[in-house]
Amino acid sequence: MVTSINHPLDQLPGLTKGQVRQLNEIGILTTFELLRKGNSVVQRQQLSKQLSTSIKHINKWTALANLARIPSVGCQYCGLLLHAGVSTPQQLATMTVQRLHPQLLRLQVQLFRRADLAPDVGMVASWIQQAQQMID
Repeated sequence: MVTSINHPLDQLPGLTKGQVRQLNEIGILTTFELLRKGNSVVQRQQLSKQLSTSIKHINKWTALANLARIPSVGCQYCGLLLHAGVSTPQQLATMTVQRLHPQLLRLQVQLFRRADLAPDVGMVASWIQQAQQMID
């Protein structure tokens, strides 16, 4: 059994200090609180209006928070997965290492021109395994 990890919002990639402050002001301090208050389309639309922020931002933040729940992914790799087109633990659980690892490697090379920054095969396998355990 894998236990979901909760993170302070300021550790989540893609949020500015101002956005974190706005979320904190309405009582959202952690990734779990963001997921709880942005659990449905209607809730995310309400957050968008309340914060005067694009729904795209809210959707991105909740997707990052959802992926960050996976212990081996956390805040360090949730952004990489989202950029690679993986937006939920459920989606990650259906992927194969043989498909996902080369995709992540290509993305790292495109973004940073460095393959050595990409997670190794064992790490990607761990992400997939933990995602599978979380959704069972």
